[in-house]
Amino acid sequence: MTKIKPTIFLESHNISNMYGGFGQFNYWLIKNLIENNEDFNFTITAKNKRLVEEFLLDVDFKKYIPLQRKKIFSIRKKYNLWHSLNQNSKIEPFQKMPYVMTIHDVIFLEEGLMTEKEKKERIKRLQTKIDRSNAIVYISEYAKNSTNKYFNIPHQVEQHVIYNGAPLVREHRLVSLPNSTNPNKPFLFSIGQFREKKNFHTLIGMLLHLKDFQLVIAGDYNMPYRKVIEIEIEKYKLEDRVFFPGKISEEEKNYYFQNCQAFVFPSLHEGFGLPPLEAMTYGKPVFLANRTSLPEIGGEQAFYWKHFDPEYMATVVLDGLRSSERDPEFTKKITAHAAKFNWSETANKYLNVYKSVINP
Repeated sequence: MTKIKPTIFLESHNISNMYGGFGQFNYWLIKNLIENNEDFNFTITAKNKRLVEEFLLDVDFKKYIPLQRKKIFSIRKKYNLWHSLNQNSKIEPFQKMPYVMTIHDVIFLEEGLMTEKEKKERIKRLQTKIDRSNAIVYISEYAKNSTNKYFNIPHQVEQHVIYNGAPLVREHRLVSLPNSTNPNKPFLFSIGQFREKKNFHTLIGMLLHLKDFQLVIAGDYNMPYRKVIEIEIEKYKLEDRVFFPGKISEEEKNYYFQNCQAFVFPSLHEGFGLPPLEAMTYGKPVFLANRTSLPEIGGEQAFYWKHFDPEYMATVVLDGLRSSERDPEFTKKITAHAAKFNWSETANKYLNVYKSVINP
C-alpha cells in the first residue's frame, strides 16, 4: 500500500519578481526542495503557471489571487504544514495548522521610512504571524538577533538560522552588451532596487577618486531615490562614467559579474546579502558596508567600508584590488567561501524543520 505523504503549502507568490531578493529566495529554495524531497507533497502558488512551469511535474499548483489576503477569501484547504516564505506575506491559511515562517529581516523598524501608524500596523501583523508559528527560520544570525530584540518570541517556538545558498554560476557567456550599457573601461558593478537603504549614491563620490574605472548599477531605478544618485553624478560631472541598465536578465547579470573588476555594495540594511555572495562565486573581489548581516555573510574574504567618506572608500577599493592581485590563492579562497553557502544543504535543513514540526 502506498504511503500517503504529508502535504506542505509553500506561500511562494513572490516568485513572480525574480528581480528582487524574495523572488530569488523562493526560486532557489523551491528548486532544491524538489530535488532533495522524498517525504512530502508540495503545493506552490504564483500568479500564473508560466512563472513556475519548470516545477509543475513535481508539485501541485494553486493560483495566487490578491483577494486571498482577505480572511473571507483565504485558502480553506488544510495542509499538514504551511510555510510562509517571507515575513511580509499577507496570505494566511483560513484554518489552524502547523506553521513555519522564514524571517528575512525586520529592517523596517530601523529605516525610519514609515509613519508611526504604518509601523504599528506592521508590527502587529508580524507579531500575529510569530504567535501562530511552530517554527521560525531566520536567514542570518543578524536577522534572528534583531527579531528577538523587537518582538516577543513565545518560548515554545523553534528558532533556526538557515543560511541561503549561493546562486550557481551560469555557463552561458555573453560576449558584449548594447553600447548604452556596455562600459568601455574597467568597471565596478552593483545591483539592487534603487532604495535609500542601498546607499548607492556614496559610490558616485568614490568614483571621482577612481579615475581608471567606470560604474554599473543595475536594478529597478523607477524610484525616487534615483534622483539622489543623479544629483551626485551631476555634481561630480560623471555622466559618462556611470551606467544604469535597469532591470537585467540573468544573462546580462552574468556578463557584468564575469567582466567587472569588483563588486561594490555599500548597503546600510540587509537581512542576508545574495548579490555579494553571487559575486564571490565568480571569484570577484567584494567590497561591502560593515553593517547588519554583511560581515556575517562576506566573512574574512570580503573588504569592508567602516564609513562612507568618498576618498576613504576609494582607498579601500584600491588597496583591496592590489591585495587580491598579489594573492595567487585569492580566487580559490573567495569561491571556496561562497561554496559554503549551498542551496542543497539549505533545502535539506528546511526539510528537517518540516519533519520536526509535523512530527514533534
